[in-house]
Amino acid sequence: MVTVAYDQHFEDVIKKIKNEDLKEKIKKQIRKIVGDPEVGKPMRYIRKDTREVRIQPYRLSYIYLKNQDKIVFLELYHKDKQ
Repeated sequence: MVTVAYDQHFEDVIKKIKNEDLKEKIKKQIRKIVGDPEVGKPMRYIRKDTREVRIQPYRLSYIYLKNQDKIVFLELYHKDKQ
């Protein structure tokens, strides 16, 4: 079973979201990631070893630590503010 953790910054951003539809989309993507941790697009350069999934117009960034069988959700950010 995969262990899930959340970065403090990620939790703060999620708490500020008022749109219930967007929150539901985020929950759906989190469930999808927990089911298959390698579903996200692998990132390169500075973001190496992290993965991302799209939640239009946002990106959900996470890291999958295979040896620990752990997922850490890092950030939810707007695509234009990368």
